[in-house]
Amino acid sequence: MSKRVLITQLLSLSCLAVALLASSCAPSSSPVTRQSPQRTLYKWYDDGGTGKVTVRISLTDQIAEFKRGDREIGWCYVATGKEGHDTRPGTYSITEKIVDKHSNLYGWMEDEYGNVIDEDARSRDPVPEGLVYVPAPMPYWMRLTSYGVGMHGGIIPQPGEPASHGCIRLPKEFVPLAFDSVQVGTPVTITNAPSNRQGPEPSDPSEIRHDRPARPYGPVPSVAPAERQWTRGNAPQDAESVTYRNGLPVFYR
Repeated sequence: MSKRVLITQLLSLSCLAVALLASSCAPSSSPVTRQSPQRTLYKWYDDGGTGKVTVRISLTDQIAEFKRGDREIGWCYVATGKEGHDTRPGTYSITEKIVDKHSNLYGWMEDEYGNVIDEDARSRDPVPEGLVYVPAPMPYWMRLTSYGVGMHGGIIPQPGEPASHGCIRLPKEFVPLAFDSVQVGTPVTITNAPSNRQGPEPSDPSEIRHDRPARPYGPVPSVAPAERQWTRGNAPQDAESVTYRNGLPVFYR
């Protein structure tokens, strides 16, 4: 074997070794990006048994706890009134239930294409030419006071922190469960005392969670005639609301 052929073979073997080494050191797949776990906004485990439902809302922890008799049946984060619009502690009872309710005070202005021009409009504001005033929805409304404070579906921007203008927002997926479990006359206690829970629940993929809903609310279920007798109230529709346009929140109350 000539010296030139030997050198060529050695160079080939060296290149092969370098290639194998590089292959063994290269990552087998792209780096895994860890996502921050979503916070669980509620748990519901109502057994549907005997006993009346009661609700306790902690302003300190921004948590509502539900009981049936002396049995815990669930909890959820809420968003109560922020500074300057504080939700008042006290003992209340639900005086009105309406599945599909709209505010007669608050809403937004939009153009003919559905673009929101003024996201914080009031019904008494003059409507500019080419715009239309849209009253804000307050789904699954449960009235607590004669002056417009109640519980209804809305977003919880920062769980554990107040965010509303006085009402109590319940998570979007949870509010129908709460609505079905309570009745006109159900007692609701709002207190500054801490909740009975021992801190936030860990994330659990088996639970339904949400931070920002992709859509406002699904089709509102029809209300049976027997329910309509007590869901139709004459009290002023002056409560707060939350609105979504194109999948994004555009108005908070």
